[in-house]
Amino acid sequence: MTESRTLYGYFRSSAAYRVRIALNHKGLDYTQAPVSLVKGEQQAPDYLALNPQGLVPALSDNGVLLTQSLAICEYLDEAYPDTPRLLPAEPVARARVRAIAQAIACEIHPLNNLRVLNYLKQELGVDEEARNGWYRHWVELGFAALERTLANSAGPYCFGETVTLADVCLVPQLFNARRFSVDLTPYPRLVAVGEVLERLPAFAAAHPSRQPDAPPA
Repeated sequence: MTESRTLYGYFRSSAAYRVRIALNHKGLDYTQAPVSLVKGEQQAPDYLALNPQGLVPALSDNGVLLTQSLAICEYLDEAYPDTPRLLPAEPVARARVRAIAQAIACEIHPLNNLRVLNYLKQELGVDEEARNGWYRHWVELGFAALERTLANSAGPYCFGETVTLADVCLVPQLFNARRFSVDLTPYPRLVAVGEVLERLPAFAAAHPSRQPDAPPA
């Protein structure tokens, strides 16, 4: 049976970036359907019919439409068990990987994604400097906790010797932190893990600059 898989996303979206990494890591073919967050295409009626939240990513996998990046990644783990796993089999290890992933995707990212930053600017009248300060505050708070969490992690990745869902979440958040000029000096462990991951083919291919909707360099 021929597989059909389409990822609806935006090149700079952290959440879509996570799913690209997961798909690449698992060796699953997919086509991309860009949804421009800057142009507001996520609020177009045809896209809202796919994802009523008006968010990216959404993944169509052989006719099944899925949303929310962490849910998509866990689905891929369960639906394609013969591909490299993102979550350990052992319950305690699995819970710890999920905790790192959720610390990024549920604690840091929601406070500094595009719709929040736009609300600060457009509805609350926050200027650019204060808006960027908001962004950096929440990233720095989250990264400080993650640095402590990863301090005793054995191996080159967030959790040991294999790539996990935690790594899938870390790299996009590091990319965004650099975009907003967050000083990463206080987080040497996070930076070291990120540098190792960014050299892996699955992560390199998922980089925003290499996506079809990325602007020319």
